[in-house]
Amino acid sequence: MELLSGFNDWGLQYSVLRLCADIAIVAYLTYRGLLMIRGTRAAPMLLGLTVVVVLYLLAKPLGLVTLSWLLGNFLSSIILVVVVIFQDEIRRGLTKVGLQRIFRRSASRSLLDKTIEDLTLCVTKLAKAKIGALIVLQRSVGLDEIVEDSVVLDAVLSRKLLYSIFVKESPLHDGAVLIDGDRIKAAGCVLPLSFNPDLDPNLGTRHRAALGLSERSDAVVIVVSEENGAISLVREGHLVRNLDGAMLRDSLHRLILGGSEDEITEAQDES
Repeated sequence: MELLSGFNDWGLQYSVLRLCADIAIVAYLTYRGLLMIRGTRAAPMLLGLTVVVVLYLLAKPLGLVTLSWLLGNFLSSIILVVVVIFQDEIRRGLTKVGLQRIFRRSASRSLLDKTIEDLTLCVTKLAKAKIGALIVLQRSVGLDEIVEDSVVLDAVLSRKLLYSIFVKESPLHDGAVLIDGDRIKAAGCVLPLSFNPDLDPNLGTRHRAALGLSERSDAVVIVVSEENGAISLVREGHLVRNLDGAMLRDSLHRLILGGSEDEITEAQDES
């Protein structure tokens, strides 16, 4: 009898632990999901979806038969609705899960140091001359789709070559340059535009293209404004404007050579 009682106690404890673990995992996933959509256009969408659910829960007790029927049919396909509404955020979240540090390829730190220095000097020179530029730094997510309709170079990165691509006499100056490691992979790339309605209406096509690509990948994008020579850095749909050479160099070191997401975000907020 004592053995049976002990077994029942152990089974009860196991059930409680399993329930606590279940709640903790769901709470953590919900928390990370809310953090991921905070400050994006998905936040008001989530609020609107919550209002619809609340209306559905109130419609039946209040005797609103037609409204209850309409919302019931709408919410019966809630999984499909969520996937359609939050497709960009879901894609970004799954990309983060699949691209943990253990899966990332290692690169020579000395080569990346040289790449960052060449980029900083070239971008600073472009900014002083008020020459517009759009430079994509590929990270873990492949960007072969934007290479298909571009001019493939596969050349070693150098300041002179990069600068010559963006001068107004160059036929490739309007497109983006894709850099992978220490090589210029392609030039004249066409990037997807961001259609976020909350963006500053004064942003030009280059900035919207940089934001559009950053919303779909983990790439880091450098933008030089043709109007005023301002340098901007774009990552994960976030735009940091009016950087100088030192700030750009420091940000690239943090983003490419290491540093946690919180440290990077904090450094960008300070800039």
